[in-house]
Amino acid sequence: MESEEDPVKKNQIVEARARNISHNVRCTECGSQSIEESQADVAILLRKLIRDEIRSGKSDKEIYKKLEDDFGETVLYAPKFDLQTAALWLSPVLFAGAAAGVWAYSKHRQKTNVHIMALNLVRGVPLTPNEKETMLDILTPPPSQASRTSSWWRRWRGQ
Repeated sequence: MESEEDPVKKNQIVEARARNISHNVRCTECGSQSIEESQADVAILLRKLIRDEIRSGKSDKEIYKKLEDDFGETVLYAPKFDLQTAALWLSPVLFAGAAAGVWAYSKHRQKTNVHIMALNLVRGVPLTPNEKETMLDILTPPPSQASRTSSWWRRWRGQ
């Protein structure tokens, strides 16, 4: 009885390992599916190749290495982390940092310009129309919330 269960158990282990590896390998024909999900001819052949490699006694790492050597790094869903992939993954962070730096610099420059305009006013240097508009925007207080709310309330009540 044990000899009958042993091949069945080995076959189940091979199938489980093969499915696990197949879920992590991209179909070279489809691109968006794993070879486990794809029904393309190349995916079927790769699943068979993986099972044959497992039966021959190779480890998962060796199988991944063979697939990467044969089909390139893009066949794996989890490529190695090297300088090229680091640049790819970090580029959005670097771009956001650069954008934040430009924004902060422009805000700092705007505040600095306001200080310079104020000093020029004190010194008697006339402001340009653009500078006057900027100073009025900064120095004019926003309308109070209380007056807006009360007028809305009066309109609603019909007064």
